[in-house]
Amino acid sequence: MAARQFQAGKMLFLDLFCSIFIYMELENKSENQTDIQASFSEEVQEPPQYRVVLLNDDFTTKDFVVAVLVTVFHKRHEDADVIMEDVHKKGRGVVGSYTYDIAATRCLQVHEVARQNGFPLRCVMELL
Repeated sequence: MAARQFQAGKMLFLDLFCSIFIYMELENKSENQTDIQASFSEEVQEPPQYRVVLLNDDFTTKDFVVAVLVTVFHKRHEDADVIMEDVHKKGRGVVGSYTYDIAATRCLQVHEVARQNGFPLRCVMELL
């Protein structure tokens, strides 16, 4: 009988301890939650965008410009034709706008592919 009372007292103590512990954890979470929300309420700015532009020259073929637009910039063939015509007729064609890292990488890829194929195709970045 005494063993059962001891066991029941032990269980009651554990239940009470767990309830207090859970209550304390919930209080801490609610206090920390407001701190977290306050720190995330700051304004987050989008990274600046750069326009990538292909420049015309007298030596690069139209087919090569279309191939670069399809392979480097992942443009559809129809869109690449329109951009290539802009490059040919207007002297420059806007390929797209990207973050700095992506725009710089794409420009370097264009220059590298052009040099490997013997073309002087130029690509520049302009801050929007």
